[in-house]
Amino acid sequence: MPNRRKSLARKIRLIRAVKSNRRVPAWVIQRTNRAVSRHPKRRSWRRGHLHL
Repeated sequence: MPNRRKSLARKIRLIRAVKSNRRVPAWVIQRTNRAVSRHPKRRSWRRGHLHL
């Protein structure tokens, strides 16, 4: 049976992963004239795994 109770450190790391998985803001795309349109560290829940 996997560990059901997450430790605080693990929870903080998971929250940080969720927060960092946002798209590039629209104002950044507009300000750079679409030079920056995608996030290089973007992660998909199906493809990329977290090594926590």
